[in-house]
Amino acid sequence: MNVKGYLEYTQAPWGKLFYKLALHNLDFENKRILDFGSGLGITADALAKNNIVTAIEPNEEILAYRKQENEYEQICGSLEKLSDIKGCSYDVIICHNVLEYVDDRKSVLNEFHRLLKPEGVLSIIKHNTCGKIMQKAVFECDTKQAMSLLEGEKGISVNFGEINEYTLEELAEYCENLFDIKNVFGIRTFYGLQNNEIKTKDGWIEEMYDLECTAESVQALRDVAFFNHVIMKKI
Repeated sequence: MNVKGYLEYTQAPWGKLFYKLALHNLDFENKRILDFGSGLGITADALAKNNIVTAIEPNEEILAYRKQENEYEQICGSLEKLSDIKGCSYDVIICHNVLEYVDDRKSVLNEFHRLLKPEGVLSIIKHNTCGKIMQKAVFECDTKQAMSLLEGEKGISVNFGEINEYTLEELAEYCENLFDIKNVFGIRTFYGLQNNEIKTKDGWIEEMYDLECTAESVQALRDVAFFNHVIMKKI
């Protein structure tokens, strides 16, 4: 993992916008929340302002830089830490950009189901291959990489390495008899296709945030967004 690159991303305008959009549909108060794969704790810290939050992250180096403006419990570990938690402990579980790096997604989702209270909410953010192809072809002008992704090759994250992507249809199969998909939103529909120089101008984050929020539920645009934000409910 490229921790330095990850830190730089979160401090850049496009990184700040990603987290702003990720939180857009997570308006919770007085809930018990688990953030699994919490990274730098940006989402956990924001949600901890009005909720009781536990965050789990395996990378000790990342935890040294985690955001701590609000009080939340931080656990260093991964899937093995979930088994230590009693069932029906949480109202909400956050799992953002994590399942791409998990070998057994079904086991993780089974644990989430066990840990959530009845009708609990699961928030998943996942990579979307079509959005990645758009970025490679349009923003990066890399037609070879775009063609490679079209032909089924795995993508590579500069900061996290090989990305084992999965479709919404595959996610629905993993979640069969566990969760119902309630909403799917697009994140980074437009802003990943603009020149980075534009993104440093005053007001860019606010203007692009409004545009992305307006477009997030339009299916044709959602289908070409770089990320999909999937809101699910425990069956």
